[in-house]
Amino acid sequence: MTHAISSPAIGELSIWSVLGLSGQGSEEWARLRGLQYSQLALVARARIWAQALAAIVSVLLFAPYVSHPMIGGWLGALCASLTYSVRNEGQLSDADRRGMSSNEFRRQAMGTIINAMVWASPLLFFLPQAPVHLRYEFWTVLAMLMTVSAVIVPTVPLSTLLFSTIVGCGSVVGFFTLLQPGMAGVAALFVASIALGTIEASRHFLASRLAVAGMAERNEVVSLLLREFDEDEADWLWQTDAQRRVRAVSARFAEAMGMAPSEIEGSGFLSLLLGPGGDPRSGEGRGIERGTIPGLMELEEKFKARESFSNLLVRVMVQGTRRYWSLSGAPRFDDAGAFIGFRGVASDVTEQQETSEKIAYLARYDTLTGLPNRMMVIDALENALVAAREGDGQCAFLMIDLDRFKAVNDTLGHPVGDQLLSQVAERLKVLMTPNSLCGRLGGDEFCVVLRQANERTLVARLAQAIIADLSQPYFVDGHELTIGASVGSAFGPVDGGSVPALMRNADFALYRAKRNGRGMHSAFDEALRAEAEARAWLEEALRAAVERQEFEMFYQPVVDARSERLVGFESLLRWNSPELGRVSPDRFLSLAEDTRLSLPIGAWVLKEACHQVAQWPGNLRVSVNVSDKQALDPAFIDHVVTALAVSNLAPQRLEIEVTESLFQRDPALARATIERLTALGCSVILDDFGAGQASVAILCEMRFDAIKLDRALMKGAASGNAESMAMIRAAVAIADSLEMITIAKGVETPQELEIACKLGCRRLQGLAYGDARGVEEVQDLFGTRPVPVAQEERAG
Repeated sequence: MTHAISSPAIGELSIWSVLGLSGQGSEEWARLRGLQYSQLALVARARIWAQALAAIVSVLLFAPYVSHPMIGGWLGALCASLTYSVRNEGQLSDADRRGMSSNEFRRQAMGTIINAMVWASPLLFFLPQAPVHLRYEFWTVLAMLMTVSAVIVPTVPLSTLLFSTIVGCGSVVGFFTLLQPGMAGVAALFVASIALGTIEASRHFLASRLAVAGMAERNEVVSLLLREFDEDEADWLWQTDAQRRVRAVSARFAEAMGMAPSEIEGSGFLSLLLGPGGDPRSGEGRGIERGTIPGLMELEEKFKARESFSNLLVRVMVQGTRRYWSLSGAPRFDDAGAFIGFRGVASDVTEQQETSEKIAYLARYDTLTGLPNRMMVIDALENALVAAREGDGQCAFLMIDLDRFKAVNDTLGHPVGDQLLSQVAERLKVLMTPNSLCGRLGGDEFCVVLRQANERTLVARLAQAIIADLSQPYFVDGHELTIGASVGSAFGPVDGGSVPALMRNADFALYRAKRNGRGMHSAFDEALRAEAEARAWLEEALRAAVERQEFEMFYQPVVDARSERLVGFESLLRWNSPELGRVSPDRFLSLAEDTRLSLPIGAWVLKEACHQVAQWPGNLRVSVNVSDKQALDPAFIDHVVTALAVSNLAPQRLEIEVTESLFQRDPALARATIERLTALGCSVILDDFGAGQASVAILCEMRFDAIKLDRALMKGAASGNAESMAMIRAAVAIADSLEMITIAKGVETPQELEIACKLGCRRLQGLAYGDARGVEEVQDLFGTRPVPVAQEERAG
């Protein structure tokens, strides 16, 4: 296993680190001690000979004055200490590779201490029996031993320091006891010099060994990298001379080019990448035209400037096939500083590049139509606005909405609708010029960005051309389809200085075009601006109304068609603003849906309706209209459960009204929501039945408790419209077969009341039985039978 070895400067190694007294047990400590103490095994023999020679001299000095048994005991202790030390040090021969353990470190230190104490013992036991001159002679022997220890094992300063300190301190004490302070001072200075010199020598040794180890590891890493480059199928080395000719062609390079190495050797590097269009052995000095091949021009500039480069993406031609290479390289210079070419690494990144291009395309283009998507349209509009401001001109943004497209999706399905959208995109492309860009914003919304739109009449003519072309018949899967288009336009920067403002104002203009009859073009103007400002002000007031709870609940009676008894109410929201007075639901409900305020408002309606109905007689129900966004909100079911729990209202008394558009937004989530409501015990009513094209299909897929007929059907039936009467009969028949209740809403006149009863509607709702009323007025109806308009007229 290869360790990461640092190479600190000499000054960075502290004394404690050199001595091995800090960081014991760590991997770094073990590695440093291994580098130091592995040298002991190499000099063990020299130490033995040095101490043996010193021991012989010492015996000769003390033999005439000290008893032979004492000298023999001392020699035995010396041999034992040397044997212990040599055995420990012999085990450290490979410590520079494996590191040194803490136990080995302690054993070696203990051996040094014992050996030093053996050599210090004659100072206490032999010298008092010997003449004075032997003191200086034996001190010379000890000084020689300390010097030898420092010289032959400079890499182990702790060992030298322990030996010198113990022996030196013994000498100092001995000289003081003999009343020779001068010699004691000399001994102390000698020991200090030995210690400092040893520490500094060891510090230099460690720094150099670490540097060598670091260099060896770096060489190993480089060798591994070169071996990987040689074996890796995606990377190879390349090299050129000073004239940019390829040299030392590797087998992998030749394989990547689809050529033999001999064919590549000596070829111009840039011409080689150009492919068949360039002469492989010439043309390096001609230069590459700007924009001809991506990356090659930048590569040529790097070559000319003799600059290093990294991960430069270059498109190359290999055997007639377009490939992408990633190139890295650096200039080479000889010992004299002369430029001799480039050397670098190359890899084939074609797959990654194609994937990146595909991702980039998907991020900016609509997958269905191939038109620029919202992101790319926003970028184009931003650039057009910048150019218009800088050039003191105008740009334009056209918002396009397809008329009657929803009916195609509902009746023929989404596959047909998708093909229709693709044909719409093709027609828009035909109308575009270099000055314009069309895109798809999503759904059936398209748009056009005009970079220069100084003449408003040209924009109007383009809008009319779009309406005319998109209104022509389409042929999809054997169907002849006719839809239309409405267009709203806004000019920048006069109608909006930012992309969001310009798009919003074009959308306002589109809304007016659709409101005025569809198939029309409307340009944003001051009237729309005032309307937009009023809408913004209304939105602000609506947000404040949510916080201040300026809403109140009204309830419209629902009666049984046969007995004409009150069976429940439909809850209706009213806004009583302190500034605006009573605001029509038509004004604020759509605004609430657009701004997502419908979620907190809807939660409040649920809670308030359940709270009020819980105080009414137990046989009465209440129906609550739920918007698509509210029904699909993850917290919707929790709001229902909370409203029921807080009010203690039985779930059977709560009816939730939804429309078929809910199932077009998210069929799976809509189905799950209905199933959870049913599991709670609540009733679910399909509102506005007959207004769309998918109502019957939804009835076959989902279980509802009731269907509420669209008001337009009742109006048509009362006026004698045979189609409306047929649809009501069919709806009643389907509901009866599925055990659902049919509710006729919008029953206002005696004729409508009579038709509803005649056609089999089981519940009735409308002005014929009273308009929506507040809570206090509702309580007056309890226990009564609402008198229909028809009976009032007969009574009159």
